[in-house]
Amino acid sequence: MEITLSYPESTSARAIEIAKGEIGYIETPDNITKFGEFTKANGLPWCGSFCNWVLAQAGVKVHSVVSTAVGAHKFKEIGRWHEVPAIGDLAFMDFPHDGVDRISHIGIVVSIDGQTVTCIEGNTSGTGDQRNGGMVMVKKRTIGKEVVGFGRPKYKPYKGEFPVVEMPTSTKAEKPKKEKKWSK
Repeated sequence: MEITLSYPESTSARAIEIAKGEIGYIETPDNITKFGEFTKANGLPWCGSFCNWVLAQAGVKVHSVVSTAVGAHKFKEIGRWHEVPAIGDLAFMDFPHDGVDRISHIGIVVSIDGQTVTCIEGNTSGTGDQRNGGMVMVKKRTIGKEVVGFGRPKYKPYKGEFPVVEMPTSTKAEKPKKEKKWSK
């Protein structure tokens, strides 16, 4: 199935449009995904691979965020780390009380409401492990709770409308989505 993309290349709107098309994608066992294949990291937790894949499909160059902690550090190093989010930012997360005291998850910001951001995230779940759950989902996250900061890719300026991404009414996994062919 060919998908016609309607937002300009290399913009945050294009990245969100592509990420939105992947909502519901489910890994095959053991963290095997097309995203991990793209980043040559199949078998590893793939939230960062998802973000790298989406940005590449949108025509946006960004360093690897497969290792979320290293990816966050690189954003800090190049001066593109922010405390206040913008649409299209990469939200870096550290889940309190999960036994891992470091940035361990990432998603793409699609909307902002005060201290809450809505993200499209790879390798998460409705319940259970939020940083290795096996599915692309829309999640609400709290700045200063899970979200510790934002990396801002170098998007082309864009002042138009953005894709609307709604919170699903169910968090149950449906059948896996088939891989889509993207046209440019």
